[in-house]
Parts: sequence; C-alpha cells; structure tokens
Amino acid sequence: MRPGVWALELEEVLLRVGHRFGRVDLRRRMRDYVRGLLGPVGRKNGWQLAEYVGHDVPAGLQHLLNRARWDPDEVRDDLQEYVAERLGEPDGVLIIDETGFLKKGTTSAGVQRQYSGTAGRTENCQVAVFAAYTSSRGRTLVDRELYLPKSWTSDRERCRAAGVPDARAFATKTELARSLIARALASPLPIAWVTADALYGQDWHFRRRLEEAGLGYVVAVPKSQQVKSLAGCWRIDQLIGDAPDEAWERLSCGDGAKGSRIYDWVAAQIPAIPFFGGGEPSHHRWVLARRSIAHPDEIAYYLAYAPADTSVTELVRIAGSRWAIESCFQSAKNECGLDQYEVRRYPGWYRHITLAMLAHAFLAAMAAQAEDAKGAAETDLSSSRSAWQRSAGSWRLATPGQATTAATLIGY
Repeated sequence: MRPGVWALELEEVLLRVGHRFGRVDLRRRMRDYVRGLLGPVGRKNGWQLAEYVGHDVPAGLQHLLNRARWDPDEVRDDLQEYVAERLGEPDGVLIIDETGFLKKGTTSAGVQRQYSGTAGRTENCQVAVFAAYTSSRGRTLVDRELYLPKSWTSDRERCRAAGVPDARAFATKTELARSLIARALASPLPIAWVTADALYGQDWHFRRRLEEAGLGYVVAVPKSQQVKSLAGCWRIDQLIGDAPDEAWERLSCGDGAKGSRIYDWVAAQIPAIPFFGGGEPSHHRWVLARRSIAHPDEIAYYLAYAPADTSVTELVRIAGSRWAIESCFQSAKNECGLDQYEVRRYPGWYRHITLAMLAHAFLAAMAAQAEDAKGAAETDLSSSRSAWQRSAGSWRLATPGQATTAATLIGY
C-alpha cells in the first residue's frame, strides 16, 4: 500500500478521536503516542516512544496517560464506530476472552498472583477481559475491562491509591464480559454471533443475556456441563459419547497459521418446546463437539444457539472464529505495544490500552483496504479478455468493444 494512503487513513483516525482531547497540546501528544505505538520502536515504553516522536523526555506522554483530562471510554466509542465502518459485516462475530499482563510489585491496579492464560501458569500479573470483532474483512480488539480481584476491591485505600473509582466494586470476569456485550450491542458494530471459551460459556446468565438479545452463539463448556431438555438431562460428555459413529463429520473450522484446521465434529439440536398454537421457534439450541483427528481422546464441547435454518457447517465456522482474538492479542502486543506500558494506576491502564487498541484497529482497517484493492485488481485482470477471438473455425482480432460480444456469442 502506498505511504500516502497509509498517512491519510491514519490522519482520518486521529481526527476522529481528536475532539475527545480538549486542548491542542493533548491532541498533539495523543497523535505522537499513537504514531509511536505504530512505529518501529524496540520496546514501546515512555523513553523509547518519546525518542521516536522527537520528545526530549517522556514527561509529556506520561502526562497524557496519568494526569491529563480525557475519557478513554469516549475514545473507545469512536473506535467501535470506526471498526463498524471499516470491518463491519452483517454476520460479524463478537469474541470474548481474557489475557494477562505480567507485572512486578504490588502497586499496579489489579495485580496479584493469579492464573494467566498468556503465561499458562499462576504469575504476578494483571488480567483483563477483552472483546474482539471479526468478520470476513478483518479482526481487531474493540473493548476492555480490567479485572480487579477481591483482594483489591475489599481494600478501598489501596484502590484509591491506584486511582480506582470508589464506585468500582468487585465483578467476576463473566460479569465484565456481560458489560462488554451490552456496550457492543449499543454500538454501531453489526453483530450476529458471539463466541467465548468455557469460562464464559458455562455461565447460564451469560448465555441467557445473548438469547434475550437475539444473538446466536457458539460457546465452549466444560465436559461436566449439564444439558437439559424435554428428552432428559445429561452431562454433555456422556451425551456426546453416545453419538453414533456416522454422526461425526470431518470439517474445517477455518484457516490457521498452519493451514486449514480440520477436526471431526458432531452436532445435534436440543428438543424445544413449541410455541402456543403450534408456532415453531425462530432459534434452536444445539450441543456440539470437536474431536482431534490425531488424538481422538481430545474432545472440546460447546453449546450453541442459532437461527432455525443454521447449518452445522456454520456452527463449526463460528466455533473456529474464536482463535481470532488470540491473533489480535498477539499482533496488538507485538505491533502496538499493548502489553508494554509502564503505568501503574487504573486510569493510565485504560488510556494506554485504549490507544493501543486504536492503533491496532487502524492496522486492521489498512489490511482490509489492501485486501480489497488486491481483490479489485484480480477481478479487473480476470475480466479482461484477449483480443484474439475464434469464430467459424478461424481466429481473428476483435476490435475494442466487440471482444466481449463476440466471446459471448460463441460461448467463450
């Protein structure tokens, strides 16, 4: 993509959020900070970002994150509007997951020894719940909430020292996820589906919230998940274990880093109570399972809720879309410094994370634009026809404007 196009799109993004910063100097620092996050900086901390954007010291950028007056939630709202315009599709998927940020010490807001999926073990870290949006056009992070353990919310003095608002009470990760979903539904993002891992999928309130909103979902659940229907009640692993061999299908749930991700899948609708008067429900609930081909004992379980005409192939596609948020975490950390912040206080965390998400959304939009341009070029190339045309057993050169007509007449 031409550098001029890149610069124009970045300018559009910065203008979109610029009105959220009340003073000229804050707008300039915000622009410098985002440009630094997008730049070839080894580690995107205060000193290196300041050096890259031409500041003598990082004080100005640190002021932007820690003491300046601006609301990162307003910037998040602008970000969601931007993503809706650039990546939005009617069948868009919202993905919920958490990631960890390894930290030293005890003063960073929300830090404690807790399990981090990023590290795969218990570490001293912060954990946050994120929402990502994915469609056929691209994927990016669109919302975030920092998880505050009870060791924090039960100590109001500690919270005040870290800038945590007094109104911020303890909330489980699934409660934070429900807040993310509520905000996404109130945003311009076109969302048809939600997917999440078993931490969220096993929560009845989480699933019920999605059903009340009319959203389809495919969510992972533990093997001990209870499945209740008119036909009875089972553990999901026992129910799937009774599936006949011919019920399993070998399907791809999308492309990964190493090519198509192919597994054996089985799915069955759960019997529903018909509406009074004989009307059929608009949505059905499903049980779904994914089995490794190489290791058949490795089985993942899902519950789904989908429009009545949804195919198993579509459910499998939605289940497979959850990997997109892992890709977002990796690229946002590697390319936009999502995890390279030095702030310790609660407001600074939200400000850095929001601006890093904005930078990542810009990269996602540019990738989508480049893909559109590539597709248009390939379409133009494939639609152009050679001037050589065959008619009545011999070749002739068609004049401009006649080639298509001649080719159509003789069946080319």
